[in-house]
Amino acid sequence: MATLIPDAAPLTVALALAACVATALLAWRGVALLAVVAVALACSSATAGAVASVGPTRSQIAALEAGGGRQLALAVIVTGRIDGSPDGGAWFDAVASSVRAGKLSVTGTIPTRVLVDAEGRAALAVASMGSEVRLTGRAVPSDPGERAALVVRATSIESASTPTGMWAFFEGLRDGLVASTRGLPQPGAGLVPGLAVGDTSSLDPATEAAMNASSLSHLTAVSGANCAIVVGAAFALLALCGASRVVRVVGAMLVLTAFVTLVTPEPSVVRAAAMAAVAMLALALGRPAIGVAVLLVVDPWLSRSLGFALSAAATGALLVLARPLAGGLERWMPRALALALAVPTSAQLVCGPLIVLIDPHVPLLGVAANLVADPAAAPATIAGALACIAPFPWLRNGLTALAWVPAAWIAAVAHTTAAVTAQNLPWPDGLTGAALLAVVGAAISVCVVRPRRLPRITALSSAAVAVVLGLVLGQTAVRTVAGPLTVPSAWQVAMCDVGQGDATLWRSGDAVALVDTGPEPEALTRCLQTFGVDRLALVVLTHFDLDHVGGSSAVVGRADLVVHGPPDGAADKRLLDRFAAAGARIRPAGIGLTGSVGTTRWQVLGPPPNADPGNDASVALDVVGTGFPRTVLLGDLGEQAQSALRRRIDVPRVQVVKVSHHGSADQDALLYRGLLPRIGLIGVGADNDYGHPTAKLLGILTSLGTTAARTDRDGALAVWLDGEGRVTLWRERAGADGGSPASTGDVGTDR
Repeated sequence: MATLIPDAAPLTVALALAACVATALLAWRGVALLAVVAVALACSSATAGAVASVGPTRSQIAALEAGGGRQLALAVIVTGRIDGSPDGGAWFDAVASSVRAGKLSVTGTIPTRVLVDAEGRAALAVASMGSEVRLTGRAVPSDPGERAALVVRATSIESASTPTGMWAFFEGLRDGLVASTRGLPQPGAGLVPGLAVGDTSSLDPATEAAMNASSLSHLTAVSGANCAIVVGAAFALLALCGASRVVRVVGAMLVLTAFVTLVTPEPSVVRAAAMAAVAMLALALGRPAIGVAVLLVVDPWLSRSLGFALSAAATGALLVLARPLAGGLERWMPRALALALAVPTSAQLVCGPLIVLIDPHVPLLGVAANLVADPAAAPATIAGALACIAPFPWLRNGLTALAWVPAAWIAAVAHTTAAVTAQNLPWPDGLTGAALLAVVGAAISVCVVRPRRLPRITALSSAAVAVVLGLVLGQTAVRTVAGPLTVPSAWQVAMCDVGQGDATLWRSGDAVALVDTGPEPEALTRCLQTFGVDRLALVVLTHFDLDHVGGSSAVVGRADLVVHGPPDGAADKRLLDRFAAAGARIRPAGIGLTGSVGTTRWQVLGPPPNADPGNDASVALDVVGTGFPRTVLLGDLGEQAQSALRRRIDVPRVQVVKVSHHGSADQDALLYRGLLPRIGLIGVGADNDYGHPTAKLLGILTSLGTTAARTDRDGALAVWLDGEGRVTLWRERAGADGGSPASTGDVGTDR
């Protein structure tokens, strides 16, 4: 709460007085509860005091009218990694030593966050932690509870120095580790620097997505687990050398300090190291809350960090819940296996409610993935860290090769787990979903532990777990088994219901192609599951508007060939790079480009050479095949571009047309008259603000006798030719005419 108050000084005084009163009452009455209250109030007062101490600096920054977007000149020292942002730029934490706005200036130690665009990121190529950067930019309004007193969007980078001294030394060590992985097979090679020092720069996007989906992402960032591995290895080595307990503890902490410096002591790394130290001290002293309280006093803004909450929750779970869970599991399995299973289970049960706040899914195989992958984390981390500091290239390369073996195993576990479509269970989002998952986690814990003093609660928890398990299995069966069974097995062309966007499939035998990905990966993933599609022989990105490429992350790593329209800027090129890094071949579309998917043949009808990126440069396709409904897909071409296409080609007669631009009014009626389609597929979102599909487009289709099928009313759509050449349309749900929930009807014969 103190971080949200403009002036925390009065709160500091009030809490300090309350702590004094509680202490006096404790001395008078000697009640143990008062001791807890007194300590809590004292810690709260110290935390509020830390917030109040930066109040004058924040007031000086406010005096510069920074919140109004005034042009500022800054000199900053980089204090964290320079992390990329989705738009091609980057952001980094820094400490500003001076901030100037015209004739006004503020000097001191000012916590700052800097955002740069793609050009600015290139100017920071030589910079790293410890670099001095001079820049100009405009202030961005910041969250009142944010640690940074100033958030700046840089307009130009005046200068950026290379790190010097200790920072340059450790930067060289990290670069040497990354270089030593080149030539080793992927994806294990890219995972080694991430496991060892948290450097994910060479990790391919497909593996990164698989690690996230399988609940193994904590292994690719420096977490408490990495720090605990390093500390434990140092402690064990010193014990083997016969060192005393004091020497072991001091030596392990020195190694931890060196490790933190090696991987860059940014806030998240310091937090991870502190939580590892907390775990060690708590096991020795039995005081698991001390470290958390100290961290919050030193850095009150951690209270608003989800990463800190996850670290604290995981540490608390290991200290408090893991042992009782292991005791309960011992009833069904050997003790060693019970303890090994209890560790990831306790962490997942406690952290799950926090994770669903940012990703409303529950990874059903997360515990199993961690159980199988975690044993390989320690050797990979230790070998990678030793390779990082190895003084000789031959020794570094040998240790890196050793680290690659367990890293490759972890990557294989991640990819295998992520490939199981049933494992990622959708869950309600927000506080409701978090509370529901917390209740489920508590019930599972009670069922496993089975406390004898609470038989009724144990019985109630068992019943709750049984109900939840039934619902989970039922929903999983619907998504993975019954879902595809609801779709006609004969489908050849399909349009996904992805909202206001396009995602169209066609199939020939076992080969499937996808044209555009819709705006969101979740909607596309659901569609692919419904139609039973796992691998894609071809992905066509007609153009790079968000409603056509926004769902691409759902198919990165699943495509063999990507054909695309003209990219518009660095962000589009980075998307293509992601596909390429995940193993896809990349080809720009050009008139006459052809290929095959199964027994069908596709040909690019446009865009013309040197077309400017955008709707009118959409890739248009003609798909033909024996026993296949001839289909033309028009992307988002407007009327003029459609007219130019009509004049450029011999317009074929088709059974199916993917209507251009979601049914907008910008259509060439003569092109549709030449195509004379039996079915027009319209990808459109319900209650969209554009009035799609328009009366003009629907009138064009009606005048031609074309059946209009639209995803906003009909849901997913499927089309196929039966054995007699009749075109059949299937709708997922009832349309505006009140038809059956899932209707199939003959549209007509081939003509």
